[in-house]
Amino acid sequence: MALGGVYKFVIAKPTAKAAKPKVEGEVYILGKEFLINLADGRFAKLTTALVLSEPVPPAAAEAPKSPDGFGAMAQEAVVRDIITDDLTDAKDTELISREGRKAVKEQILKDLKKNTDVKVTDVLFTDVTVQ
Repeated sequence: MALGGVYKFVIAKPTAKAAKPKVEGEVYILGKEFLINLADGRFAKLTTALVLSEPVPPAAAEAPKSPDGFGAMAQEAVVRDIITDDLTDAKDTELISREGRKAVKEQILKDLKKNTDVKVTDVLFTDVTVQ
């Protein structure tokens, strides 16, 4: 028994545990950028991605082709509508500041969960320009 303990702790190589992924889920980038009018007469141009808990199923071969900039997500038009509604008339400071972006993303996430069947866990702004 003592030899078994010595083998386990001294001689045997420890098995490496699989590292937990830092982002759990699939990142789905909405291909077409958003161009949004802000509350103070300025505008924002941004690219958005979603972290999905379930992968987007591949598009069926017989499905009609989506317009340019739209991907394979079945409810992508609804998702884009919700994001546009939540961003329209936002203040420029909401998109410029880290805290403001966080609040906007939380509102979008809440509305996506409430109004779609998309299994989204996070909203990402990959590029943001405010002019």
